Amino acid sequence: MGFEQLAALKEQLAQQAKTAPPAKTRRAPLKASARPAKPVNPVYPVKPVKPVKPVKPVKPAKPVDPVLQTIVKLQKRFPATFPKSPAPKVPLKIGIFADLVQQAQELSLTEPVLRDAIRTWCRGTRYWACLVEGAPRVDLAGKAAGGHVAQPDAKRAHGLQAQRAARALSRPETASKPS
Repeated sequence: MGFEQLAALKEQLAQQAKTAPPAKTRRAPLKASARPAKPVNPVYPVKPVKPVKPVKPVKPAKPVDPVLQTIVKLQKRFPATFPKSPAPKVPLKIGIFADLVQQAQELSLTEPVLRDAIRTWCRGTRYWACLVEGAPRVDLAGKAAGGHVAQPDAKRAHGLQAQRAARALSRPETASKPS
């Protein structure tokens, strides 16, 4: 490159600098109070602010059955007496409700809620399966107390299981029949 070509290149760069936007350079940050207001650059317009989306209302949680809440409290407080599924249930001693009523205030439960919880606990096939003749009944500590499961209790539990199984088998047949 000769001097003439360098001079022409210099003029060309000077003209481009006049028409092009100034290049950004890094400067030391100013204090917030010393910063001047940003000028609006016509080449780079300010982006419009997006509207704020409305907040969706929070769906209320499904109410939890108080009987289930009570059973969970009993399972936490007396894990050997009220085992969590899939562990098999154990036969409760006769009169365990009276023992629970004595501890109702400590558990912050009422007598009717406790009654419903024990009724629900003893009503399922998991409980009926544990009622085998001669099985020891347990107290709140989970220790054998209150005797053993009697033959009439075991027969009744077996009958209830059979009834529930028969109902379950008969339901799909009636639902699948054409009308």
